[in-house]
Amino acid sequence: MVGAATAAHQVEGNNIHSDYWAMEHMKHTSFNEPSMDAVDHYNRYEEDIHLMAEAGLNTYRFSIEWARIEPEEGKFDQSEIEHYRDVLKCCRDNGIEPVVTMMHFTSPVWVIRNGGWENQSTVDAFARYCKYVVSQLGDLMKYVVTINEANMGLQVAAIAERYKRQMMEKMKDKKNKQKQDDNMEGTAQVGMNFNTMMKNMFWQGFENKKIFKTRKPQNFVSARTPEGDILVMRAHQAARTAMKETCPHLLIGLSLSLHDIQAVNGGEERAAKEWEEEFTHYLPYIKEDDFFGLQNYTRSIIGPDGIQPVPQGAETTQMDYEFYPQALEHVIRRANEEFKSAGKEMPILISENGIATSDDTRRIAFIDEATKGVAACIADGIPVIGYCHWSLMDNFEWQKGFSMTFGLIAVVRDTMKRIPKESLSFLGNL
Repeated sequence: MVGAATAAHQVEGNNIHSDYWAMEHMKHTSFNEPSMDAVDHYNRYEEDIHLMAEAGLNTYRFSIEWARIEPEEGKFDQSEIEHYRDVLKCCRDNGIEPVVTMMHFTSPVWVIRNGGWENQSTVDAFARYCKYVVSQLGDLMKYVVTINEANMGLQVAAIAERYKRQMMEKMKDKKNKQKQDDNMEGTAQVGMNFNTMMKNMFWQGFENKKIFKTRKPQNFVSARTPEGDILVMRAHQAARTAMKETCPHLLIGLSLSLHDIQAVNGGEERAAKEWEEEFTHYLPYIKEDDFFGLQNYTRSIIGPDGIQPVPQGAETTQMDYEFYPQALEHVIRRANEEFKSAGKEMPILISENGIATSDDTRRIAFIDEATKGVAACIADGIPVIGYCHWSLMDNFEWQKGFSMTFGLIAVVRDTMKRIPKESLSFLGNL
C-alpha cells in the first residue's frame, strides 16, 4: 500500500462539537488561528480522492470525527455516518484502500467535561463509539487505527517538564532565555506552541472552566500522567475488542509517534529510557493487534543532559525538525527487533512520515530517501505493509495553523482550489 494521510479536524472544517474547535476560539488561545473551513475536505473529498487515484496512490488513511458522530453523549448522528459511508465508497470506487483512524487527537466536548483522557468513563465511551461506527460502516472497512499517536500525551508531559527546568535555569541566568526557549518547539512530532501554552496557562484556566467545567481539561494531547497513559491503552484494547466482536474481519492496530533515538557519549542511559517510554512499555498492550502504525519524522539526539539541539548547520523544516529522512528506516528496524524479541511478527504500516517545507524539491528528496529505506527493510524480510505520507494536502497543523505546508497538494484557501505538487506524482510513481 502506498498512499497519503489526513486527520478529520485538520482538513474537514467546521467540527463545531470538537474540543479543539472550542480551544481555537478562546480569547487566550494557544492557536495561531482557528480551523474554520480548514481545506473543506468535508465537501470536496471526491475531488481529493480522485487526485490521489490519478497520481497512482492506492491507499488513503483518514480519520472519522468522533464529535460529528456523537456530538452529544449517547446521541449518534446518522447523517454523519452516511457522510463517511460516502467517503469510504468513493475510496473503493477509485481503487483506494481506506485506512480509518477512529480518534486523531480530537474528542467531543462532552468527553472532556466528563474527565477526558484521565477518566475511566472515556474507555467505555470510546469503545461504544467505535462499536457503533463499525456496526454501520464495517462492511466497507478493513484496516482500522484506533488511536493516533497514543503516546503523544507522555511526550507532551516530558516537554512540559523540560520547560519547567528551563524556567528554573532562566531564573538563575537570564542570558539563557533565548537559547532555552528556542529548543522547545521542534521536539514533539505535532504542531504545538509550547511556549505560548505555558504563558497563557493562567488565563486559559478561566476559559477552560467555563467551557470544559474544569481549569485543567484532559484533552488527548494534554500532558499525561502514567495512569492516563495506561488508560489510553485500555481504551485501545476495549475498542479493539468491541470492533472485533462486531466485525471479525477488521485488521486493527494503533499508531505511536517514534523518533530515531540516537545516543552520543554519556547519553546511552537516557536514550534507553527515552525509547522505553516512547515505545517498549506499550508492547504488552498491543501484542494482540493485527498491525502497528509507525509514525516518524526525524531523529532525537540524546546526550548526558537529555535531548540535544539540532546539529549546527543541519537543514531544518518549517517545524524546526532536522531534515533526516534516514530516521524512518532506523526506526522500522528497531521496532521490528523489539517485536521479534517479544515473540511477535508484527506487520508495520508507516501511518505517517513527511516534511513541512515550501520547497517541493526537498519534499521529493525526503520521500525518495525515506522510501528507499522502507524498500531496504522489505528486502530484508521486515513485514512492512504500507507507507502513508503526511500529508495529502496542506492543512491546519493544529496550534501552528495553516503556516506549515506538509501537503502533496497545495490548497488556495480563498478559493479552495487544489494544486497538485510534483511530489504527489513522484510518490504515485514509486
